[in-house]
Amino acid sequence: MSLSAEERAQLVSLARQAVEAEVRGQPAPRLEHPTGVLCERRGCFVTLTNRGHLRGCIGTFHPHLPLGEQVVEMGSAAARDPRFVFDAVRPAELPQLKIEVSVLSPLAETNEPEKLRIGVDGIYVVSGGWSGCFLPEVATDMGWDAETFLGECCAGKAGLPRDAWKKPGAKVYLFTSEKFDH
Repeated sequence: MSLSAEERAQLVSLARQAVEAEVRGQPAPRLEHPTGVLCERRGCFVTLTNRGHLRGCIGTFHPHLPLGEQVVEMGSAAARDPRFVFDAVRPAELPQLKIEVSVLSPLAETNEPEKLRIGVDGIYVVSGGWSGCFLPEVATDMGWDAETFLGECCAGKAGLPRDAWKKPGAKVYLFTSEKFDH
């Protein structure tokens, strides 16, 4: 799924423009004449950090727009991440923001989630109308093994019991991610 350096730069630029427009109350950027992977419907996430602190992270596994437009939508949404509603990204903060884009592979359901590859596979757990996900790097960053990764996703992200991923009716999907910034 490797994107070219030009595609990566274009996606990060679009995400940055979308974040800046959202924070300043301006119209979102428009992608003129997209080509290649930018025209494909691909899941993606946009992550905002300031000096290592999370400031927003929003994405989708079920894109309804071509990738270029989806990144703009996710960038705008990340700038208003509901977890930071009382501490939203401010215009003065924009120069310090690190903006990362993650382009996702399609989801693949697994019957053996405990065999996921740490640092390679991300997870999306769905059970009883609740869901949660972690990008692949979360397990590596936190030093988690596969069972901890799955349990933290259930308990910390999906609002489910820690072992919900093992229960009948629960579905676990794996995906990979190509993550980059500029």
